[in-house]
Amino acid sequence: MNGLYIPMTVVHVEKSYDELTDAENKKVQYNCVAKNIITFALNLDVFFKVSQYNSAKEMWDILKVTHEGTTYVKRDWITQVIWEGGSKHQDPKVSA
Repeated sequence: MNGLYIPMTVVHVEKSYDELTDAENKKVQYNCVAKNIITFALNLDVFFKVSQYNSAKEMWDILKVTHEGTTYVKRDWITQVIWEGGSKHQDPKVSA
């Protein structure tokens, strides 16, 4: 490149509610409703884990990983069940 190059970053500034379009306003309302549904269904311990997130999608992803586990957690669970012969632990999701 010839000449002066100044790296720039894009600054994301949240819009005020007055600046939202109708479609954006509906998305914000749907997000609030979804967050309320999720938070009212939780006990306090789990609520404090997810209450810090801004979107219902982020909350749902954390709940999914917490309760279902990652693929590594599932693999370890299956290995443990097979190793112990399945006598002590029976997970309905795991079929022998």
